Amino acid sequence: MKIIQTLHSDFENDTVVTIGTFDGVHIGHQKIIERLVTSAKNNGLKSAILTFFPHPRMVLQKDTKIKMLNTIDEKAKIMEALGLDYLVIKKFTTEFSRITAKDFVSDVLVKHLHAKKVIIGYDHHFGRNRTANIDDLRKFGEKQGFKVEEISAQDINDVSVSSTKIRTALLEGDIKTANSYLGYNYMLNGTVVRGKGLGKNIGFPTANLHIEETYKLIPSEGVYVVKAEISKHIYYGMMNIGINPTVSADNKQSIEINFFNLNESLYGSELQIDMLDRIRNEQKFDSVDALKAQLNQDKLAALQYIKNHETH
Repeated sequence: MKIIQTLHSDFENDTVVTIGTFDGVHIGHQKIIERLVTSAKNNGLKSAILTFFPHPRMVLQKDTKIKMLNTIDEKAKIMEALGLDYLVIKKFTTEFSRITAKDFVSDVLVKHLHAKKVIIGYDHHFGRNRTANIDDLRKFGEKQGFKVEEISAQDINDVSVSSTKIRTALLEGDIKTANSYLGYNYMLNGTVVRGKGLGKNIGFPTANLHIEETYKLIPSEGVYVVKAEISKHIYYGMMNIGINPTVSADNKQSIEINFFNLNESLYGSELQIDMLDRIRNEQKFDSVDALKAQLNQDKLAALQYIKNHETH
């Protein structure tokens, strides 16, 4: 898959295009992308997704609180695995939002993306003030040589319902439900940074994960079963998202992973943490010894989950 971040790139192939943020690239999105890829192959074309970053709401509504299920890199990785040929990431600006529907079609879809077919939702609106719809797009297509294929109300509704359920589940810590709608394990990608060493002092050394992208949705505080690929090996562990109230007083949220059977230093490593299940809420204990006892129970619960659900 080729990632294109400027529409002035030389596009070599005619394409089948769909447009959207595709946040989460969940099972509803995957159905649309598979349809896109199949259509392109059947017609001797290349498949392309046109997406926008930052999210339009971040730009037009200054909505800095909006949280996304995927970073751009995560989204690209999932889409590549689905067989997509081109991921076109258009920087969304106020200026771009003012482009007319006619110019969007002629300059973006036809001139730069070489669209021969556009697969789009029945309720899609585009152009300045989002005044143009799918009927307008069909008229443009007749004049400029591309077909328009409609994504049904049912499929669009499935996408919307899935996205809502995933967000709700993650904010409640219900990883199982979120993963069932995603079609893959919810992931956190970040860099291992130095922490306070509190875990090591009580026999549970942790890798502290720093996530650069502040727009990434972090699930509810609590203890989770996780896994990661490190040096081409899969390691399991338990992760705490929270403020460590028993041993820390700064109320600053951290993401810490205690990997089982791993002794190497991970400082500076880039890790993808796959979240598998939730063990419990974060809680404050009366003593460090009580915390250690609970961590041992958490480890047993995690190991039992791994034994029951993960194949080796």
